[in-house]
Amino acid sequence: MDRLDAMSILREAVDAGSLSAAGRRLGMPLATVSRKVSDLERHLGTRLLNRSTRQLTLTDAGRSFVAACRRILDDVAEAERSASGEYSAPKGELSLSAPIVFGRLHVLPVAIAFLKTHPEIDIRLTLSDRMVDLQEDRVDIAIRIGELPDSSMVATRVGSIRRVLCGSPAYFAEHGMPQHPRELATRDCITFSGLMSADSWTFKAGKSDSVVKIHSRLIVNTAEAAIDAAIAGVGVTRVLSYQVANAVRAGTLVVALQEFEAAPSPVSLVHTGQPLLPLKLRAFLDFAAPLLKTALSRGAL
Repeated sequence: MDRLDAMSILREAVDAGSLSAAGRRLGMPLATVSRKVSDLERHLGTRLLNRSTRQLTLTDAGRSFVAACRRILDDVAEAERSASGEYSAPKGELSLSAPIVFGRLHVLPVAIAFLKTHPEIDIRLTLSDRMVDLQEDRVDIAIRIGELPDSSMVATRVGSIRRVLCGSPAYFAEHGMPQHPRELATRDCITFSGLMSADSWTFKAGKSDSVVKIHSRLIVNTAEAAIDAAIAGVGVTRVLSYQVANAVRAGTLVVALQEFEAAPSPVSLVHTGQPLLPLKLRAFLDFAAPLLKTALSRGAL
């Protein structure tokens, strides 16, 4: 039995949530995944997983063993990267994660430019609005929007963005430009469900927050849909400033209630801060940070 291979399959099964999901990720038949895990349990003389048709859970022995597996597999990967020269020259695969719209607008162009200047580096860019775990998801660098919780992560701030309220010039011409958040009670609202409640929106009122009841004529699950609906004159919406920067510059949307906006949210490049930083990671940080700072400053409303 190849124990490292079996440990890797076990880790994948735990991360994926089931043996079948692990098989799909690994391109391996379910029967093979199940046999490898069973062989490992037989070798150890203990059950690692509780299996059912709906879910997979770790036993007490399994929890401690999988934690050890992660450390061992990470050490092996680190040794392989060192031996392959990843610490002597920028090379290998770099894994990036970013929010969907921000990633498409700002990170993807930077990644493309970086690839042109670093032929020995490949990039895996995952666009998701889910907060990834850098270690568990094996991500080298993540772009985070918002205040960062205290952690061992290392962050490089590249700018800030605002949460803005906007509508089309035609809508404001017909219904009036709101001068205070309470006026939104009489406006048609478009809610992006990933960013806020469909029943109330929160604004700054001096040093405190003011919660305003609103009526959502339209609720959507993407920022792009909310922006398109606002441009079409359905009502007003709240999104992040970079998401509407082009529409505002084009004059198809107008920002309102700026004096009631919350403090801008920082945008940061985040990594785990490992003691010896691979050169591919350092190269990307040095390349991307100034470009993102410039892009965010140009895109500021």
